[in-house]
Amino acid sequence: MPEHVSVYQLLGVTLLVLVVFAWTAGLAYLLRHGRHEAVTWRVDHGLPAFPRQRRAAPGHESVALSPAEEDAFAGLVRQLSGGR
Repeated sequence: MPEHVSVYQLLGVTLLVLVVFAWTAGLAYLLRHGRHEAVTWRVDHGLPAFPRQRRAAPGHESVALSPAEEDAFAGLVRQLSGGR
């Protein structure tokens, strides 16, 4: 032990190192386990401001076109594809 360092200074530094180590270990534990719990909570509960999403996709919707509408659509497709 150095002559110019008192016992109280050595005990203080030792205690400070132990407290910092315990705090770091506790913070790492909380972050590791808290993140998992937060993710599972979000998956289970969702966000209250947004509506719940459906589990299944909606059915396909279709509309029957008249022959005139089909011709107009075909002309539009030809026009947009460069007239081929």
